[in-house]
Amino acid sequence: MFYLWITTFIWAFSFPIIGYFISGKMDSYFAIFIRVFIAFLVFLPLLNRNIFNKLKLLLILIGSLEIGLMYLFYYNSFRFLSVSEVALFTIFTPFYVSLFYDLFSKKLRAFYLISISISVLGAFIIKQGEISSDFLKGFLLIQAANIVFGAAQSLYKIVCEKYEIKSHKEIFGYFFLGACIVSLIAFLILGDFSKIPSDLNSYLALIYLGLIASSIGYFCWNKGATLVNSGTLALMNNAIIPVAILVNLIFFKVDIDFYNFALGSLLMIIAAIFHKFYAK
Repeated sequence: MFYLWITTFIWAFSFPIIGYFISGKMDSYFAIFIRVFIAFLVFLPLLNRNIFNKLKLLLILIGSLEIGLMYLFYYNSFRFLSVSEVALFTIFTPFYVSLFYDLFSKKLRAFYLISISISVLGAFIIKQGEISSDFLKGFLLIQAANIVFGAAQSLYKIVCEKYEIKSHKEIFGYFFLGACIVSLIAFLILGDFSKIPSDLNSYLALIYLGLIASSIGYFCWNKGATLVNSGTLALMNNAIIPVAILVNLIFFKVDIDFYNFALGSLLMIIAAIFHKFYAK
């Protein structure tokens, strides 16, 4: 879980950075492409070109889904939702992770759904009361992002188990190549070239998202996903919510409901304890 916690703290800063420095201030398709292209350049020198072509294609497919297609839904959701609402609607991701892993591996682990349900309830309590009246489009966009993200996480875990992948850094370039292909096509077709930024702050935000949140974040997250069971992976998808709230409180001075935060966090801890001792 070490790798998953590293990513959780890294990604906790992504919600406010996207919401405050990118959303509405630059073309979202441009932001997505630059972010994943930077990450691709990080792993390009480490790329192992001698692996099976089938594995290359699978990794490209997973990257195109987990990052490329997911970001298209995710970034556009900020057009209709606040930062808090985007974080709220990610609480359903654990269900998708567990569901798709069970479908791919042809196993059903009912106890996982209990611990994940407790975790989702805790996350909902933390973020309740902050939903706007006109949120349907944003909700559907973020759920599409959650489904794609959950399915791709599970698929990466299963592919690495099947091919007995040990060195993730040698294959991760293919993962980001898939994301680059999807995001570049989307930018060329749907992007608004008049909204390419020229200010330094925008590019500093993109550099953080590409170099830290994407390259280090996704590498640690996917590597960590292969070291834990699918239930733990699902639960960790919600751990980012209380951490992101603390980041918003400490660094961006956003007020929070401490009662809901404490109660929701407690339920998420109970879910983790239940899963550790009872979910098999």
